[in-house]
Amino acid sequence: MLGFISARQAGLDDPLRLRRAESTRRVLSLELNKDRDVERIHGSGVNTLDIEPVEGRYMLSGGSDGVIVLYDLENLSRKPNYTCKALCSVGSRLKHSILENSISVWLPADVFQFEGTVYCHHMSPVATKHCLIAVGTKSPKVQLCDLKSGSCSHILQGHRQEVLAVSWSPRHEYVLATASADSRVKLWDVRRASGCLTTLDQHNGEKSKASSEAVNTAHNGRVNGLCYTSDGLHLLTVGTDDRMRLWNSSTGENTLVNYGKVSNESRKGLKFSVSCGCSPEFAFVPYKSTIAVYTIFSGELITMLRGHYNTVDCCVFQPNFQELYSGSKDCNILAWIPALREPVLEEVSEKVMNILSV
Repeated sequence: MLGFISARQAGLDDPLRLRRAESTRRVLSLELNKDRDVERIHGSGVNTLDIEPVEGRYMLSGGSDGVIVLYDLENLSRKPNYTCKALCSVGSRLKHSILENSISVWLPADVFQFEGTVYCHHMSPVATKHCLIAVGTKSPKVQLCDLKSGSCSHILQGHRQEVLAVSWSPRHEYVLATASADSRVKLWDVRRASGCLTTLDQHNGEKSKASSEAVNTAHNGRVNGLCYTSDGLHLLTVGTDDRMRLWNSSTGENTLVNYGKVSNESRKGLKFSVSCGCSPEFAFVPYKSTIAVYTIFSGELITMLRGHYNTVDCCVFQPNFQELYSGSKDCNILAWIPALREPVLEEVSEKVMNILSV
């Protein structure tokens, strides 16, 4: 660390290198924090988590009990032991979002009605020219809801079964990725009349004629998870074939990175997350009752974060402080925090002696 600081002070090194090195160290030292709790509000499993990207201070959680909770992650008490309090919650009256086949946008309240169960939705993190929410439902059609007009602007057709995951590109505001129970992942440009740019093929077009696997499938099972890397250049997908794949988002090519078995028994969407500003970058993937941490571009399993008592359904990474939050069927949200640096006594004593000798 001192070498990085000296090189930076002398102008011999890129200032970002020090930041990347420390961010990487903090991710590699993630551990269950015993001093920080997240207030337990949900009476059933936690299905999804998200942190607002501006301050990284507020977190939303959604549970299978139909409750949405807003948390403040900042330690206002300044005490070592504290609980992240719920600022507000929308209670069981919002169960219509699941049971009556709709999603709701609050303040102001707009309601979009759909014919089937809503599995996923996503709003672009970089869009400046549209306010579209992509919605995946039990229908094979992807619906685009426009917040400006308050109506569904248009529909993307191409999947054959329900759409389980959707994700807008963090690099191109009109590019959308969708994953379906039909084993396919599609990339769309929502400005085009035809819509679909490409359908990802796990074999990169080299499927053997003797193979029984379908053409242009991303996985050999339901695809229920999508996540772009922070720069938008690559796309990660997970499926019920217990595989995770990394794709070049520009060419649609399968990079063939081998992550080994990635256990995935979820029948609905699986929300996983990626790091930002590390070298190498990491993927945090729910794996039964644990969270598996992989290096994205080499596929190496770094560690398994253990702390939940039941299946983990979601996790979200906070890049400002390299923290991870996870939600599970055990109704708990756990905070994973980088371990503090412990001073080396020998080094400290040597510095003291040197000071005294002067």
